[in-house]
Amino acid sequence: MSFLPKSRLLPRLLAVCIVAASPLAMAWTDKPVRLLVPAPAGGTMDVVARIFANQLSADIGQPVVIDNKPGAGGAIAVQAMMGAPRDGQTIMVTASNVLTEIPHVMKTSFDPLKDVRPVATIARAGMVLVGGAQLAPNDMKELVAYVKAHPGKQSFASYSAGTSSHYAGMILNQKAGLDLQHVPFAGSPPALTQVIGGQITVMFDGIVTSMPQIKGGKLKAFGVASKTRSAHLPQVPTLAELGFPELDFSNWLGVVVATGVPTDIVDKINAATLKAASAPAIVERLSSVGFEPNTKLSSSELAASVKAEYDRNAGIVKAFNIQINQ
Repeated sequence: MSFLPKSRLLPRLLAVCIVAASPLAMAWTDKPVRLLVPAPAGGTMDVVARIFANQLSADIGQPVVIDNKPGAGGAIAVQAMMGAPRDGQTIMVTASNVLTEIPHVMKTSFDPLKDVRPVATIARAGMVLVGGAQLAPNDMKELVAYVKAHPGKQSFASYSAGTSSHYAGMILNQKAGLDLQHVPFAGSPPALTQVIGGQITVMFDGIVTSMPQIKGGKLKAFGVASKTRSAHLPQVPTLAELGFPELDFSNWLGVVVATGVPTDIVDKINAATLKAASAPAIVERLSSVGFEPNTKLSSSELAASVKAEYDRNAGIVKAFNIQINQ
């Protein structure tokens, strides 16, 4: 066996390193990428998508063009994705609830388990049970006692019927023996306004939207709906710690493609997405607004996670007889 002299070996190693670090090493295409977003410009999902698109473009050396397709619970964007060639040129940034929650309460024109292939996550968002700062209880034990002492007079808001914000409130009622009345809203902002004002008792909301109000002293947090504490609210116990392990809800933002995109391309998009999502600037920006650290999963692992969450939510919808909108 012969070895190259160091004088010849070093340049070759450097060349390999340069190739591995180049945009071409991360690219799955030599053309601009269309990035669908099932939300209007300016919203949380759109902002995350644009931050991600800028980093992804730098990593793969190709333009990444945002195409907002809001409406119909994400179905308009999914249909646009399904109508495009299955070559990886069209990808979509979405929230997991488009696949795991909305299809249970709204008729959609796609099958989330058959027509959509999850690729990789960008960020995760936890949930927290909040009440207005003026609310008398200061912890979960006091909250349960307070609601029981005022039967039929207390309520919980959700940012939409049939979402995890709704599911969590129903499960809390069941497990704690409460009779909180459900009041659905069209999004978190109007719901939080009512909670802050005292018209609604409590709400399970995303940490991303509640954290500014918690830190501003307008909301108090009773528990985080996960098995581990949030890095953003480390002083707030998990609801599992407080005796409610069933209250474990979170959503992710990530990339999906239409089923039929070749696996080798999906794997490259997965690698490029995870690399972009782990860029320090993106991690810092997303963390600053309340997103949790990302979890690096393969496409198949993420698909299994989506299936498990979809099935769990189907059981919740059935158990609480949550009606499907026709």
